[in-house]
Amino acid sequence: MMSITMTAQVEAYLAERTSLGFRGDGPNASQLRSFGSFFDSSGHQGSLTSDLAIEWAKGHARGSEPRAWARRLDILRPFAAYLLREDPATEFPQAQIFGRSQRRATPHIYTEDEISALLAAARRLDPEGGLRPAAFEAFYGLIAATGLRVSEAIKLRCADVDLGSRCLTVRMTKFSKSRHVPLHATVAVALADYLGMRDRFLPRVAEDPFFVSTPSRSLKKRAVHWTFQKLRDEAAIVARGAYRNVRIHDLRHTFICRRIQRWQAEGVDIDNAIAALSTYVGHAKVSDTYWYLTGIPDLMATAGNRFESFAFGEAVHD
Repeated sequence: MMSITMTAQVEAYLAERTSLGFRGDGPNASQLRSFGSFFDSSGHQGSLTSDLAIEWAKGHARGSEPRAWARRLDILRPFAAYLLREDPATEFPQAQIFGRSQRRATPHIYTEDEISALLAAARRLDPEGGLRPAAFEAFYGLIAATGLRVSEAIKLRCADVDLGSRCLTVRMTKFSKSRHVPLHATVAVALADYLGMRDRFLPRVAEDPFFVSTPSRSLKKRAVHWTFQKLRDEAAIVARGAYRNVRIHDLRHTFICRRIQRWQAEGVDIDNAIAALSTYVGHAKVSDTYWYLTGIPDLMATAGNRFESFAFGEAVHD
């Protein structure tokens, strides 16, 4: 029987994670504290049980669908493993009893004409001929041409953009890593045009933001998304994926899918090429890059054929 409350166990777990360098706050911590309160008020005496975990996941979720329940169990699972270290009687539901908590929806894959229309709409932003339209055109164009994440493009500093060697330095990204991103010559020219406009309005300081919409304001995430919605509507781009509207992030999907399509047409060894592409776009696992094959039916067929060949080869080998 547990001698301390579940709330105290949650706090001890969060403190341990904080000491290891993880964040001790955030939505997951809030959910764990919610579970601790639920457990302590349930009247249950003893170890964590699967029934109580499921009851909390289903009864206290905002959504009434299995995916919402699965997400809550995913949050609870590491904590249950922590409890098991001290209490062998700890129980927890087996993985994915409610199915997968994360189901990736099919993205919109832009055509070249759609990207051109989007950038043309950016050039027409107010004030005409000013810094703002130049900044947004260069910003969205860079994402389309390199597959950068929005946050990575926003955080670029002047020192990170080396147009002489046609290379960006992306620092401390989503997975706390930095990487170099080589640029095509046309991308370097477009960025040089933007930089020329930027130099007319403010001095170039190494650690200052590269993308600025006014001499005193760098691009912010909210403005980037709001402006994109306006440009998307002006360009009249109709979503073809699973989302109601096209998204900025779909530019990243499009970059990866089109690159793989081109390699396929050129007869490149896809497995080796994707390993390099995974590094280029900053994926932590190459499997994350392979998922993008689902974005285009032709690529999905290629993936299916490759798996069939692999499975057949394995069967013959056995």
